[in-house]
This record gives sequence, structure tokens and C-alpha cells, in this order.
Amino acid sequence: MINRKIFNDTKTAFKLKSDLELDRAIFLFSMMNKKTLVDAGSWLTKFSLKLHLPVEGIIKKTIFEQFCGGITEEDCKPLTKEMYSKKLHSILDYSVEGKETEEQFDAALAKKMKLIKFAAESEELPFSLFKPTGIGRFAIWEKITERVNLSDDEKEEWERVKERVDALCNCAYENDVRLYADAEESWMQLAADELMEDMMKTYNKDKILIYNTFQCYRWDRLEYVKNLHEKAKKEGFKIGAKIVRGAYMEKENARAKKYDYTSPICENKEATDVNFNSVMSYCLANLGDIHLFIGTHNEVSNYLALQSMEDKGLPSNDDRIWFSQLYGMSDHISFNLAKKGYNSAKLLPFGPVREVVPYLLRRAQENTSVKGQTGRELSLLQEEKKRRKGQPTKHDRGEH
Repeated sequence: MINRKIFNDTKTAFKLKSDLELDRAIFLFSMMNKKTLVDAGSWLTKFSLKLHLPVEGIIKKTIFEQFCGGITEEDCKPLTKEMYSKKLHSILDYSVEGKETEEQFDAALAKKMKLIKFAAESEELPFSLFKPTGIGRFAIWEKITERVNLSDDEKEEWERVKERVDALCNCAYENDVRLYADAEESWMQLAADELMEDMMKTYNKDKILIYNTFQCYRWDRLEYVKNLHEKAKKEGFKIGAKIVRGAYMEKENARAKKYDYTSPICENKEATDVNFNSVMSYCLANLGDIHLFIGTHNEVSNYLALQSMEDKGLPSNDDRIWFSQLYGMSDHISFNLAKKGYNSAKLLPFGPVREVVPYLLRRAQENTSVKGQTGRELSLLQEEKKRRKGQPTKHDRGEH
């Protein structure tokens, strides 16, 4: 049996944090525990940046340094090396969002290809990634999803999007780097799913390098994965499956209500948990055809995966199974998994401070909306602070 206290070791979790960094994290998660403060702070940050007020220094020293690795990929190197010294891998994410022009999409393609090659030269970087709407307009993904007729210009635009995706997947294949596509809003996702299926058919025949992301807060994802598996067996390709709960719940439910259609999101947190764990179990039962990337901050789901691996007699470092959490969050999961020999990675965002603010604000908002997440982070950080001061902690007393 896997020890249920595997994620309680705060000494391992926060080994790389100085006392000052620990205090900063406690301060930030205390703030994020209060929704009204997060909402006010988000508005103030956007307003200040719009007026070009000198707030970048404050952002950099607080929320940026908590959740980002640096401004450039080179800035991230000392951190990725330091985490790798604790057997924890990294996945670099150039977290610049909201681009709209063909020139910007071509520049994003060049940046992503550079990062794939950067990962190929660094053993601590096992994956690379891209966001579909980072290399093509949201509206064009949406139109393909909705099966509307495209103008001639739009047809050419969509061909360029497909060419960019293929260029990325080919670059990953040539450099032997795993690459996944992030999932986004449901009303553009069908186009991304179909395109990533095509990429898996092309590049996942002899090895699994191309992954798509499945958002398990969508109630249709288990059926989708099963159908994709049947198709893959018939057509002779393998599946790379990154599973997450999902990040657009409020937006999804609001749109469904506005346009009067059934929400694609599970009815509650419990249903989402059941769905996530069901998709995870299905993938773990079919590792001959599906390689699994488990992207979750949920301790129970991570524990269930570990128990399933033990029940199946799989080694902790089975290369078909990876675990990942966001940098700045859930260190108690990431570092403790790495210490026990599991394939564990931190998603490490980077980019110019002003450009990654949308990402940072989304992180803050998500922390307030996920029930119990911020409180759990805060209590673990406070436990570690007590431990360092020599005070008795819950861990010392055997509580959990």
C-alpha cells in the first residue's frame, strides 16, 4: 500500500525555498484566500498597466517570482537545474497570450520551435507544449469547430494554422521531444482535437511523442477517450493523453446559460473528480496504447494513480506515466513524487512581466475558485515555517 502521508513531508516540499521565499509565499496565499482582495488586486493591476504606471517591479517581486521562472528561457536555467538536482523535471511555458496577427503567430511558432530544440538539449526538460490559439486566431478554431463555411481567405488562414501545428509536431518528432497541445474553451476544442488526432496518426506510430489535453470537467471526455482509443487501434497509432480537470469552468457555464445549451461541464466538483479518476483509470489500464500525463493538484487523484501503479506492479519511474503541477503551487506533491522516484515535472511559465500578467491573474483567480486549494497551500507553508522554528507541527504529531 502507498503511504497515505506521502504528500505531508514539508521539509522535502519546500527544501529549495529560503525563509524569505517561504514568507513571501505565505503572504501571497493569505491574500489569495480572500476573493474580494484578488478581484480588487486584479482590477488594480490591469488598470495600472493600462495607464503605464510603474508597477512592474512590484509584480515581479511578488506574484511573478512565485509563479514564473524568469523573463527568458535562459533566465529559467538555474531554477530548472536546481529542481532537477531534486529529481524534479521542468516544462517551459512561454506564457504570452492574446495575439491576433499572422506575424505574431509566425513569431510564436518560431519561439515554440526554439523551445523544442532547447528541451532536446536539456535532460531536465522532458516535454514541450503549445497553445492552439497561440498560433492561430481563436475565431478560426471556433469556425472550424462549428462547421461554418469559410471564405477563401479563411481557408488559406486555416491551412497556415495546420501547417504551423504540423511544423511543431515534426520538430518534436525530429528532436525526440514529447509535445502536448493545451486544451482551451469547448467552442473551439473540436477543431483542436481533430487536428491533434491527425498529428498522432502521423507521428505516434513507432513512439508516443505527440499528446493532446483532455479536460475532465467536461462530462463527455471519458467517452471521447474510449472512442479515440478504438480509432487508434484500428488505424495503427498510439495516444498521448494529458489529463487535467480544466480551467474555464465559470466561462463555460456562463456561455451555456447565455446561449441556452446544455453546459459541457460536470454538474459539480464531485462529478468532476469521478470523471477525472475514471479517465485516468482507463488510460492506466491501456498503457500499451496510451501514455499518460497526469496534470493535477488533487492529492486524492495523485494517490489513486500511485496505488494503481503499485497494484499493476509498475515501477515508479515507468516512462509511460508522468505527473505535473504548476510552478509555485503544490510543491508537497511535486517534490515528494520526485523524491520517491516518480516522473514528476513542474510547468514553469516565463516571459516579459507585462506580457504574462494575464496568465498570473488567471492563476490568482483559479486559486480563489478551487475550493480548499489555497487553504491547503497556506497550511502546508505555515507547517514548514513552524518546523524550521523548531515548533511541533501536525506532521510531527502524526496528524494529516
